[in-house]
Amino acid sequence: MLFSQPTFTSLLQSLGLAQGLFKPFPDEVESPAALASLSSNTVESGACQVEPYAAANITDSFAPFDPVKSTIYRYRQQQSVNLGSWFVHEQWMTPSVFNCSAGKHISEIDIATGWGSPDAARSLLEKHWDSFITQEDFQYLAGIGINTVRMPIGYWNLGPSFCQGTPFEKVADVYAKSWSRVKHAINLADQAGLGVLVDLHGAPGSQNGQPHSGVSDGQTNLFGDEANVEKTMQVLAFLAAELSQVTNVVGVQILNEPKNVDGLEDFYSEAIDRMRHVSPQAANFPLYIHDGFDLGRFSRYIANRSDFVVQDHHSYFVYTSSDTAESASQHAADVQSSVLTDLQGSSTIAHQNLVVDEWSCALAPQSLAQEADKSGSQRRFCTDQLFAYSNTIAGWGFWAYMKEDCDTDPGWCFKSAVGKYLPSAFSSYPTSTRQPDTQDLEQTFAVPLQWSVHDRRDAANDTQSAIHKGYSDGFQTSVIFASYGMSRLGFVDQYIQDSLSTLVPGQVAPGGEESYSEWFRTGLRDGEASVNGGGNT
Repeated sequence: MLFSQPTFTSLLQSLGLAQGLFKPFPDEVESPAALASLSSNTVESGACQVEPYAAANITDSFAPFDPVKSTIYRYRQQQSVNLGSWFVHEQWMTPSVFNCSAGKHISEIDIATGWGSPDAARSLLEKHWDSFITQEDFQYLAGIGINTVRMPIGYWNLGPSFCQGTPFEKVADVYAKSWSRVKHAINLADQAGLGVLVDLHGAPGSQNGQPHSGVSDGQTNLFGDEANVEKTMQVLAFLAAELSQVTNVVGVQILNEPKNVDGLEDFYSEAIDRMRHVSPQAANFPLYIHDGFDLGRFSRYIANRSDFVVQDHHSYFVYTSSDTAESASQHAADVQSSVLTDLQGSSTIAHQNLVVDEWSCALAPQSLAQEADKSGSQRRFCTDQLFAYSNTIAGWGFWAYMKEDCDTDPGWCFKSAVGKYLPSAFSSYPTSTRQPDTQDLEQTFAVPLQWSVHDRRDAANDTQSAIHKGYSDGFQTSVIFASYGMSRLGFVDQYIQDSLSTLVPGQVAPGGEESYSEWFRTGLRDGEASVNGGGNT
């Protein structure tokens, strides 16, 4: 660590900051269990027998809130992966847990109501929660430069009380130990130095009718249903109350991939207001919204807000007829041109509060069939995306970290793609080989800070003070962030705005905001260049 804890705290206090389309789902094909006409009353043995699992009573509590580390986690540029099919199952990712599921065998509700009995389903799921992803996985991710994970959950994962009045009510006890596992997962990530974005992937009534929202009936019954809206608001308020003071929780995503319905902005505004009012601490808690695949509509929505709200856009190239018609090389060219231009424009509108928290290396077979070098073309397509997202927006998240048969599916499975279609390691400072050295950076501080003051003697006193303060804060912020695993400030506009909200008028005179902001950016760039060994950032 570059600075002592008191120094970090004082520095952050001086800044006023120490507070595509849907993923695939299976066709409705009869599973082996269905073909055998197995029901909850007839499953007795064989492939559908579940050994009792004595799940431990995990009573994890969160560590005391650390405002310094929390600021780093929440404002840094995110290099992330999705922990899909851990708490919200998708049949194409973890087909084994669907072998003896009920109904259409495609969603979470089919697992919970299948396997012969709720006790069997509970044993199956509890063993999965305890084994699918472990501490070793978090350490591996941190070791290759991933700094954040996105954790999809469903409302059912909050426990039996949140299942009442929903399709999960009769099997609520299946999830009696689920919330403790979610908390444990957050703590495991913390031990590895990883931030966690908790994503409400399945809302009461379903926000999109997709199996990955927990339903099998294809119905979107959230919007327009007052009871389901209220249940969802209660879920979100609970998450804000539980997680806003957890150091490594970078935020809560309100909905995943909702239908782009009329009034979606109003739903988001109500949810944000409810969540902000659960506690004083939640007032500044980062909240993420998915844009319903309408990039422009929701970048404008973000532009009209000043609080820490982030737009999430998902980017896939594998589902539509136009996707299959294009070759892998054409898709890569699109990423470098129209996709990049659209993201740049929307990021500017949304004051840089934009992430792409789902993307993959996957391409349709038809796209790869048009290439002589299929593997090389897929690698270029994948790395072009990584470059675009790393250099244009505040963060990215690959879908997904793990799945069954991961080794044979590098298009969708991050762990398999690393070193094949993706680099072997990830860094916000690709040309730097070490973390900042205290003595080197103290020497570096002197020249630029002195220059920023003495070369601006012609400025008015208040403007000169804002310039000096802005440059100093920007430079020091780059160093503070880099000292945490070579992190880099990602949500720059939000960070500056939140700084100014506490610096004016005490340390920056009214009217000096523009000068402070401009010179903060200059100091930030110079500091990042210094951290990067003088290279381009």
